[in-house]
Amino acid sequence: MGIFSKFKQGLKKTKASIVGQIDSMLKSFMKIDEALFEELEELLVMSDVGVATAKKICGELRERVKKEGVSDPAQIYGLLEKIVTDILSCEYAGLDLSTKPTIILVIGVNGVGKTTTIGKLAAQLKSAGKKVILGAADTFRAAAIDQLEVWANQAGVDIVRQNEGSDPAAVVFDTISAAKARGCDVIICDTAGRLHNKKHLMDELAKISKVIVRELPDAAMETLLVLDAVTGQNAISQARDFRNVVKITGLVLTKLDGTAKGGVVLAVKEELGIPVKYVGVGEQIDDLQPFDAESFARALFEQENV
Repeated sequence: MGIFSKFKQGLKKTKASIVGQIDSMLKSFMKIDEALFEELEELLVMSDVGVATAKKICGELRERVKKEGVSDPAQIYGLLEKIVTDILSCEYAGLDLSTKPTIILVIGVNGVGKTTTIGKLAAQLKSAGKKVILGAADTFRAAAIDQLEVWANQAGVDIVRQNEGSDPAAVVFDTISAAKARGCDVIICDTAGRLHNKKHLMDELAKISKVIVRELPDAAMETLLVLDAVTGQNAISQARDFRNVVKITGLVLTKLDGTAKGGVVLAVKEELGIPVKYVGVGEQIDDLQPFDAESFARALFEQENV
């Protein structure tokens, strides 16, 4: 199944919610006027697109309607698809794997699918020919360490772990040392997932970052924040808090297939300026998909009868 088909399948609930309401609204208008724009903006806000992003979309839509002389409300779909693609596009949305080793730090609160994301990403990178090692630096829950080890075994990659309660930064240090000794291409480190507003967790992330900078000063580094799409706008608050402590290079939005709140993809990219690098659209190993703005927008706004 190709990336467009994956997005189309994973966005079924979001499309039914957002586009379904927009479709009903547009059919009630005989012409494009200010009342249409106002109602569209309200629908977008209610769909977890966010107030600022909804205003931007409608502002851009007004300009394009005027510039292109569009008068039929049915043509709004095509314009929305282009605007959404433009908002979500970025110069480079993939992972920076330019050094050996590259290090990927994965952060996020408990329950967002962080460990599962790491396992799927490790399997994908290995299948692409990369030698991967995992660091179990979420040492506050024995279950997290054990779960990551299960994923490491399933993916066929190495793992460095210590006992529950160990210093997370020490685990990261040991993982980096092992990666150097074993000639690994990619290091992926799990981190504690306690509530994002706890100062000690943020202090630990800062300490881990210092270890990485000291031990791998020239390495390409990705810090991926995993967010649960089901939480909608709460995901924005989580991202802001984490961004205050570490430099986030990309977002992973999980459980997109299980929610009608997929509009939050637009909000996190526009309001935070952080690219979405992966989305989770199912439970299978290949359901963690590299994000593609054009495929996402087309899957969301494509009309079935066209």
